[in-house]
Amino acid sequence: MTHRQFLETGVARLEYRLTRPAHSTGPVLVLLHEGLGSLDLWKDFPAQLAEAGATPVLAYSRQGYGRSSPIALPRSLDYLGVDGPDELARVLDGLGLEQVLLVGHSDGASIALAYAARQDPRVRGVVVLAPHVDVEPASVEGVRRTVGAYARGDLRERLRAYHGDNLDGAFRGWSETWLNPAFADWNLYPELPRIRVPLLAIQGQEDEFATPAQLETIAREVAGPCRTVLLEHCRHFPQNQARPRVLALIAEFLAALPG
Repeated sequence: MTHRQFLETGVARLEYRLTRPAHSTGPVLVLLHEGLGSLDLWKDFPAQLAEAGATPVLAYSRQGYGRSSPIALPRSLDYLGVDGPDELARVLDGLGLEQVLLVGHSDGASIALAYAARQDPRVRGVVVLAPHVDVEPASVEGVRRTVGAYARGDLRERLRAYHGDNLDGAFRGWSETWLNPAFADWNLYPELPRIRVPLLAIQGQEDEFATPAQLETIAREVAGPCRTVLLEHCRHFPQNQARPRVLALIAEFLAALPG
């Protein structure tokens, strides 16, 4: 596996790993993790995705996660639509990436959609897993359940190995934002019609943080070609709970991208 590296963006020091399989071609797949995720929490998914797509895969921990620089709390209520995409732009610039395909999960999916709406010509397409384009009651309830698990200590201990000193900041930055009553009005409705690149949206039918309305809204509002897939017997982590199908779908999507 490629070693962990660090990128100085001028704002933060971010950990990243770029996996390049032999004879890789095509755009770099840039992975954007969920609200409690990190570089290491992708585990072996980046390596398997690189092999399945025969393309380089970049994964990094956003500021406040993993071994990246800490972040001040509270997070801005615009962190998905503004802060995350701004940071992504600094990553693309800092690593000199010219052609990319964004692959975001949950919070990372929201960031990927918001960035695609900026119409950066480097972005060839977008894949979103368990996306959020607004705040549903199911989302808030899922966060509340997660807060309970964290308070009991079991989830906290599992996450400690991945976030180290960033643990409490990462958890509070995510949970306190989603449970803030002012965040209930957050959405990506203005951004979706500005997305013109090909889009693949994947969700588990049993997603405990969202309903299929997320896929319906995306398909209805984006301007570019869009395919949505609702996976049976799958919850909020399609890349783990339905990995063979997800790898195949992304490989198909890559192969069909315009040249």
